[in-house]
Amino acid sequence: MNQKVKRPVVLICIDGWGINQSDYGNAILAADTPVMDEFYSKRRNFAELDASGLAVGLPEGVMGNSEVGHLTIGSGRPQYQDLVRIDLAVKEGSLAKNETLLEAIDRAKTVSNGRMHLLGLVSDGGVHSHERHLHKLLEILKDANVPEVYVHAFTDGRDTDPHSGKGFIEKLLKHMRQLGEHMQLATCTGRYYAMDRDKRWDRIDLALRGLVNGDGEETADVLDTIQKRYDGGETDEFLKPIIVCKKGCITSKDTLLFFDFRSDRMREIVQTLGQPAPYETKVQVPKDLGIYCMSQYDIRFPFPVLFPPVEMKNVLAEWIGNHDLFQFHTAETEKYAHVTFFFNGGVEKAYKGEDRKLIPSPKVPTYDLEPKMSMYQVGEALIEAMKSGKYAFIMCNLAAPDMVGHTGVYEATVEACTHCDKVIGQIWKSCQELGYVLCVTADHGNAECMLTEDGRPITSHTTNFVPFILADPDGKLHFKEESSKGTLADVAPTILSVMGLPIPKEMKGRVL
Repeated sequence: MNQKVKRPVVLICIDGWGINQSDYGNAILAADTPVMDEFYSKRRNFAELDASGLAVGLPEGVMGNSEVGHLTIGSGRPQYQDLVRIDLAVKEGSLAKNETLLEAIDRAKTVSNGRMHLLGLVSDGGVHSHERHLHKLLEILKDANVPEVYVHAFTDGRDTDPHSGKGFIEKLLKHMRQLGEHMQLATCTGRYYAMDRDKRWDRIDLALRGLVNGDGEETADVLDTIQKRYDGGETDEFLKPIIVCKKGCITSKDTLLFFDFRSDRMREIVQTLGQPAPYETKVQVPKDLGIYCMSQYDIRFPFPVLFPPVEMKNVLAEWIGNHDLFQFHTAETEKYAHVTFFFNGGVEKAYKGEDRKLIPSPKVPTYDLEPKMSMYQVGEALIEAMKSGKYAFIMCNLAAPDMVGHTGVYEATVEACTHCDKVIGQIWKSCQELGYVLCVTADHGNAECMLTEDGRPITSHTTNFVPFILADPDGKLHFKEESSKGTLADVAPTILSVMGLPIPKEMKGRVL
């Protein structure tokens, strides 16, 4: 064994194993799990971890998933999704101090003759954008005394009800009226045109003609016009351009801020306005536009970004490699990306000293037909790695509770949980023989809640806490408190503490 660590560690990440005291629809409590039961009974060696919502970088109350679960476990910090990052910036007041936004405001006031445009999807869908971000941006522009602010609203109807756009526009108009007459709704266009992503340039061109030339149906009452479109069978997604304020069409030297945070449906319209148009158009695209984007829409774009991608530095696997230690990651096919790419902070390549082994998942139509999946083979690969004496850190994923849970077949999931416990028992036995400290956790819940109140199957994840077990063959290691509570971000710092390694400043989790 490499002598550079105080204690070598094995980490088992069970997929889909949450904590639920109720035995109704609970495949874990119905299973035969003597090993996990024994671990649960030792209150100084058992903690409960939050694996959903903000704890794993998702919006409040949103159930976790395998990707963000492994990312958080492996990096020791929540990787906030763009929606959450912007929400937090709004809540904490840091959006108003965002340097790129301040640069855009300054440009609007100095270069653009006071003209600034906000373009994006106006809805509460939360998939591409959120109206609360737009509303906050308008407040910031008012406080910054930007003389002319124009909104170009792309209507949704895909991530929201097809007739909800009128309500979102009404809410926007009310908010703008409260902020002052210098705030104007300039145009409304359905996302089908303005947010195309399939190189259907005729759609983009229709949107462009509205944004630049004011080509479309001019109106003094946009809400009435939208209602008439509804009455004629047109829905939000397919609204052809409505021109509300022709003075608000885009002209040379104007400053534009695209406020969608999702990239795929912004690329074409941004490229068309900000670079030589990727198709032949009769529209005279205004020159010298200042273009700013909420997130990075394309790595090749030169446009400043308010929320650039966050690089994951010093994740657990990288940190262990930097200390010249060897590590081993294994899982079956279904979860192999999770113990490699996601666990390693979104990095495909193995870090220094990292070995990997892929175990094929069984070839069956659905996993309820093979509830143990390939867990025993994963366990065997992990035990072989322990026996080699080479590795200071070894980790695996046990996939069956989640993958069988997703089939909704309760009896098969009970069987999967029984097999899972047996594999953990085999690994624990080897840990005791070979001197490894065993940590067991899960990426999210699933198998512990499989039936609705009226007895229908639930196949989705849950927001329940998950276990975190610290099992020491020497009996010396314990959590600081009985029945500790934490988050998945606490796993990596705790493991480093057990190994006797320093904890990088980038890890935001606590040592439990």
